[in-house]
Amino acid sequence: MNRREILRLCAGAFATSTAVATPAWSITMQNKTETVRVGVLMNGTASWEMKVIQDLKLDQKHKFKLELKDVSGKDASHVALMAGDVDIVLSDFVWVAALRAAGEDFTSVPHSFAVGGLMVRPDGPIQSIEDLPGKTIGVAGGPVDKSWVILQAYYKSQTGETLADKVDARFGAPPLINELLTEEQIDASLNFWHFNARAKAAGAKELISVKDMMGAMGITDQPPLLAWVFRDETAKKRRKAVKSFLDASFAAKKILLEDDAIWDTLRDKMGAADNDALFTALRDDYRAGIMQEFNDASVEAARASFAIMSEVGGSDLVGDATEMDPGTFWSGFRK
Repeated sequence: MNRREILRLCAGAFATSTAVATPAWSITMQNKTETVRVGVLMNGTASWEMKVIQDLKLDQKHKFKLELKDVSGKDASHVALMAGDVDIVLSDFVWVAALRAAGEDFTSVPHSFAVGGLMVRPDGPIQSIEDLPGKTIGVAGGPVDKSWVILQAYYKSQTGETLADKVDARFGAPPLINELLTEEQIDASLNFWHFNARAKAAGAKELISVKDMMGAMGITDQPPLLAWVFRDETAKKRRKAVKSFLDASFAAKKILLEDDAIWDTLRDKMGAADNDALFTALRDDYRAGIMQEFNDASVEAARASFAIMSEVGGSDLVGDATEMDPGTFWSGFRK
């Protein structure tokens, strides 16, 4: 399913549900404390931050009540947000920009940087970008996976040539991509960051990071990718509650960045209870994606990266958008 089809699915779900759904901005009061309903994949990496908020009672500290709703994946979270079943979900800012280009009133605040990179075997046939032609690359997330789009843009900026014409790109589920790399059925992989961490723990190495690709293309400030997404109307009618959640989110990030001990409480959730190498790789790579601040430079970096992704990924990635809508990131919050 491409991005355009997902947009139609979400819009359809919203149209059929508005008559019966609870509005996303409706207020639940518990002792005069607003409840913020957040849709997350409960076995996903965003749930690590949510656990820290709940365990340390950061929601109480910031005067709201966090209510988590499990979603089965990104598409399900999009539908839940559209239908008003949740107030906030984690998605990527590119989706928000595409929605705004289609006339929908969603906005966002960054959650984490664009991280990850091109993974290879240390003794494999790829030791530099120049070795890519004729090789096989496994890609998680499909033909419009953002790391794949960025790698293509980077390769063209370095060589003037089209990478997709020179490699055999194979698309598959993240666990399969890692397995194919381990079994030497592919020469390199582009995967979600936590699967890259697992590949590192199993002996693979990162040839070049997304951050370094972006830097080579002139984007010196590291751009965000994942973001907390909500409706403009939610931000307008529940401004204090939304800001309280975002403050708690950034407070949890600071703790995760600075406190090694907090990670011991997450080992089971990380699936690394008995694997120190995996635990360390996941922790360190998660920390590499943590945003400590969100300012106008963050927005400009996102705008520049969106232009690259729009050029290479086209309408399948960005819908009808030709540039990032100014309202993609909420002007009511900076950190």
